[in-house]
Amino acid sequence: MSGTLPVSVLWLLPLLLLPLAVYSGFRMLIGIARKEQGAEERDWSVPQIEFEGGEISAVHRWDVRFKLASFLLLAFLIVSLQHPQTAGAALLLALVGYRLAAIPWRRGLKRLLGMAGFLSMFLLMLPLTAVQQSSDLVLVFGSIDWLNFNLRGLDLAILIILRAATVALLMEPLLATAPLPVTLAGLARMGVPRRLTELLLITHRYLYVFLHEARRMQIGMEVRGFRKSTSLATLRSVGNYVGMLFVRSFERTERVHAAMLARGYQGHWPQPISFNVRSGDYLKAGLVIGIGLLLVICDQFLGG
Repeated sequence: MSGTLPVSVLWLLPLLLLPLAVYSGFRMLIGIARKEQGAEERDWSVPQIEFEGGEISAVHRWDVRFKLASFLLLAFLIVSLQHPQTAGAALLLALVGYRLAAIPWRRGLKRLLGMAGFLSMFLLMLPLTAVQQSSDLVLVFGSIDWLNFNLRGLDLAILIILRAATVALLMEPLLATAPLPVTLAGLARMGVPRRLTELLLITHRYLYVFLHEARRMQIGMEVRGFRKSTSLATLRSVGNYVGMLFVRSFERTERVHAAMLARGYQGHWPQPISFNVRSGDYLKAGLVIGIGLLLVICDQFLGG
């Protein structure tokens, strides 16, 4: 089934890229504000995933093992939703849970803005590229036969965006309410290989150290007069920069490993973290999983 619209309606299509425009404007305002306030550059050598300070909520006091299992299962249930109505309800519930976790809204907003540029493209591409089925409602703009706007593709794009935003918001209460070593220790207690959790912790810690080293090298090059251009000299300088960064990173890795061996490292780290299960942990897990199952059941009713 198809409907014909006048060609003048084509000006509405750029509105589908509104999230990308909002994202770009927001980032521009942040950059201007930082320049005006003279904000210092973030110290990448001291990375933090967990939220420090502020209100301690019930999610902070939740046993990390139950929290991991509950939120990951809830994320899988949300991804299985097939209708925008239930996905929208899941997003509203995620916002409520985000507020109950007492996490600053700017953290979730930054995470969503980081996804906005990519997700906004679905609003334009899927309606124009979705395979047409007999029951689809397709809009045709005047005599432009090759430009068909499939409303089923638009529904699919909205569904993908809602599910992605919901799962992204769920990651904040999961990661920002406990220190990263505690979260990884919980994963190890749940059966994840300890070597993998230790590797994740080291990778997270020294990734920012290497970024800090890269930033120092970049500042040194700029102080010596380096300016980006399309010349052969620029390509040679960038090649030297990448090679030296690799050498310095490898040398730092060797020094870190030698320091660990000198302190008695024998292939595994001690685990001083203890977990105490309380009855409230079971209640919170049952509530979160029950919400996910309720969303799936409602989604099935909509499909029937």
